[in-house]
Amino acid sequence: MNIPAVTLNSGHDIPQLGFGVFLVPPAEAEQAVSEALELGYRHIDTAAIYRNEEGVGAAIAKSGIPREELFITTKLWNDRQSGEQPHDAIRESLEKLGLDYVDLYLTHWPTPEKDTYSNAWAKLIEIRDAGLARSIGVSNHLPEHLDRIVKDTGVVPAVDQIELHPAYQQRDVLAWAEQNGTKIESWGPLGQGKYPLFENPAVAEAAAAHGVTPAQAVIRWHLQKGFIVFPKSTRKERMAENLDVFGFELTADEVARIDGIDPLDGSGRVGAHPLEFN
Repeated sequence: MNIPAVTLNSGHDIPQLGFGVFLVPPAEAEQAVSEALELGYRHIDTAAIYRNEEGVGAAIAKSGIPREELFITTKLWNDRQSGEQPHDAIRESLEKLGLDYVDLYLTHWPTPEKDTYSNAWAKLIEIRDAGLARSIGVSNHLPEHLDRIVKDTGVVPAVDQIELHPAYQQRDVLAWAEQNGTKIESWGPLGQGKYPLFENPAVAEAAAAHGVTPAQAVIRWHLQKGFIVFPKSTRKERMAENLDVFGFELTADEVARIDGIDPLDGSGRVGAHPLEFN
């Protein structure tokens, strides 16, 4: 499986399509990741708060795949952002994963009321410089948060992983990322099933035109927009379907119609708001 790669501002390449383990129970994570690796996924996205890093690590160890062929992401949880805690947190994550380093380490939320996200970013820079993470980035950061951490440290995140799907495209964050060389990762890329995305005519008609499922059409939209995307499923047939998106290409008109699903007033959000999640 030849999955396209995106080059980050760190100089490292990241597979544009990966496998996410958000809400995968710890007991199921090893099997799910093992099946994903068997199917051809090489980019796995986990987090400390998912509590399944051990399962991810066990699957990696059993796979026999050379470490350099894998791209592993984990994340710093919100209650470990102050003081020197990020250093302890990355060591714990690496131990659970059975790895010497991760390819990408992210802060998880800015939690503005705690006001620890700038400190966390400074510590991630130290973690990167110590060789424990090849690249570093953030999740759920809005332009105001991004502006502050760059002003405080001079270091621009390699990625910002944000809620992004056709009904909620966060164009202000996309514009900041485009101007500053940060790549966008989409979480909840299919809207988490919380609205009838697949019934939208723009999606349904694009899928029918190419003989693919609506989910495949939306994943393809993410890829063609340049986003890094990792849909989540624990069903092997769905995991395979999500990976089978490189044999067709949406037309410019189809992409534009899916772009037009976003009501632009913020009402399409299905997850927590970064200004309110503390």
